[in-house]
Amino acid sequence: MAALKQAVSTGTMGACGNQPECSHCPALAPNPKASAGSLAALVRPRSARPGPARSGPQIGAAEGRRLPAPGPRSHPRRARPLRGLTHTTIMSEAFDCAKCSESLYGRKYIQTDSGPYCVPCYDNTFANTCAECQQLIGHDSRELFYEDRHFHEGCFRCCRCQRSLADEPFTCQDSELLCNDCYCSAFSSQCSACGETVMPGSRKLEYGGQTWHEHCFLCSGCEQPLGSRSFVPDKDAHYCVPCYENKFAPRCARCSKTLTQGGVTYRDQPWHRECLVCTGCQTPLAGQQFTSRDDDPYCVACFGELFAPKCSSCKRPITGGTGLGGGKYVSFEDRHWHHSCFSCARCSTSLVGQGFVPDGDQVLCQGCSQAGP
Repeated sequence: MAALKQAVSTGTMGACGNQPECSHCPALAPNPKASAGSLAALVRPRSARPGPARSGPQIGAAEGRRLPAPGPRSHPRRARPLRGLTHTTIMSEAFDCAKCSESLYGRKYIQTDSGPYCVPCYDNTFANTCAECQQLIGHDSRELFYEDRHFHEGCFRCCRCQRSLADEPFTCQDSELLCNDCYCSAFSSQCSACGETVMPGSRKLEYGGQTWHEHCFLCSGCEQPLGSRSFVPDKDAHYCVPCYENKFAPRCARCSKTLTQGGVTYRDQPWHRECLVCTGCQTPLAGQQFTSRDDDPYCVACFGELFAPKCSSCKRPITGGTGLGGGKYVSFEDRHWHHSCFSCARCSTSLVGQGFVPDGDQVLCQGCSQAGP
């Protein structure tokens, strides 16, 4: 709103037309409501209303400036009151209202650069319209304005509870004025932890349709604020990553530490890949064929060397009985043979599925045993 100044003069007129009354003639009967001290008006002329050009004041002034839109907590601006100065006008001709041409002798008037106005004409020409009640804000009314809107002091109130906002912080929501209590009740969310209102402008966290004060969003394990850290939800609880791993993550059967990624399962137990190694040679067993003895895992080579029976013919480990490689073997008394090694010691005929005759550390087919030495 551009700065606007308006001159105001008040007083009574003598019979000769002088103001105030001169010493040569008696004064006309004064208007008791038009005394010089009775005009303490707040004047905010509307630039859109028609009327004479407005310039600097002669007596009293009210300056206005456009305010920036306030944030959630705002205060209205109160127009400055006019100062009750006086001046003397020497009138030798008719002294009439510039609007209605009615005589101003003995009446309350307001002087402007374009001429004097009676009070009704001045209000109709220059007064602002209240945005609430749509009535003119008279020269003798107290006026508040906010974002190019003008209000009577009594009309500047919360649209919900009707509480006066003249000296209170307020919020404008969709062009409606709200006190802080009504705004928080209608538009602010409730903290899921403490149940208190999350005030506008304060820091908050949202997850899963719920809202928390920043200091109320805590790890359910260590009870430290989660802030912007990663967390793991578990039903109605929230855990920081270390607390979740300590509480819920599976643990390696060998080192008892938590498994956060990868891992293998052996005998229905989780293992780190780097922990599942051959007990004999420490070779990693993940992705390889292996077996176990006394719950300890072994690669095929180590198990054969350490635990598999030896072939009575070639003296190498027989691993077929362990299920490794699907090999087959033959046992007789305390001796064992690979299928490929179980043959007659003289003619080398395979004895698998055939009758044979033991001869010391050897086995013979029936033909060779009957032929004699």
